Amino acid sequence: MRTTARAVVPIIFVVSASLFVEGHNLPGGGFIAGVLTTTAFAVLYLAFGLDFLERGVLGRDVEPGKEPSRDRIVTAYRRLFTIGLVIAVTSGLVPLLFDLPFLTQSYVELEGVPIYDHVELASALAFDLGVYCVVVGGLLTILSVVGAE
Repeated sequence: MRTTARAVVPIIFVVSASLFVEGHNLPGGGFIAGVLTTTAFAVLYLAFGLDFLERGVLGRDVEPGKEPSRDRIVTAYRRLFTIGLVIAVTSGLVPLLFDLPFLTQSYVELEGVPIYDHVELASALAFDLGVYCVVVGGLLTILSVVGAE
């Protein structure tokens, strides 16, 4: 399981990032990228346990022989959920400041970007980021709480 996780998790993260970035132009975006990211975390959790998530992902020290606190991890996931909700709602409310309907989208074209040369940066990316954070935070909270049972 650990060997498979080492090979599969980076691939899941790359596919997730690709779906996230393409989401404002093609099907996909924040929701499916969040689900894939949560899948990667679930695989890490099953393969390496909660201790690995505490040390490796959240960067927190765990005393040797002591069980990591699930409350600290759940708090981090809930914080991610809250931040995502704020980003998504804010991205919907910003157009109202310019007398435009809720969730109105716009884009900016960037020229001369290295490697890509031409890039369109859409405001829908901010909404997708919020949805991504909500999905990852919510699903990881559920996995942690249910996993504790």
